[in-house]
Amino acid sequence: MKFEELIQRQAERVFGSKAKADIWLARPRAEFGGLTPLECVRNEAEYLKVKALLDRIDHGYSC
Repeated sequence: MKFEELIQRQAERVFGSKAKADIWLARPRAEFGGLTPLECVRNEAEYLKVKALLDRIDHGYSC
């Protein structure tokens, strides 16, 4: 499975719907140098950064 697909699935689980996940995934973020989370997941290291942010959101930390 590609990193984009893994992040999409995790975002859907964290946000509770595909629509909400899509909005979050399409918004450029300063944490990723102005890239969207989906643009950022080109390799494993970047994937892990996006995953870590989703994990923080899932555990109640605001971003």
